[in-house]
Amino acid sequence: MRAMRNASEQLAELLGRVPESVSALKPTEEGWEADVEVVELERVPETTSVLASYRVTLDEEGELQSYQRVRRYTRGQIDRRP
Repeated sequence: MRAMRNASEQLAELLGRVPESVSALKPTEEGWEADVEVVELERVPETTSVLASYRVTLDEEGELQSYQRVRRYTRGQIDRRP
């Protein structure tokens, strides 16, 4: 839980936006890797808002080491990837 919270809080500070959710979290040899979903552009209706998925790398203490936007999509878009 602490790793998820750290990923969200630290990414929020960098982007100036509050993350919507953590969609993945896994341990690595160096710490943690998380996928964090962020609303980048709010639109009406909400299903057309643009979201982005960021891959966040944290060290063993939960400090952010790197982040990268890996995907952009509209809220109403169905993910066809497995």
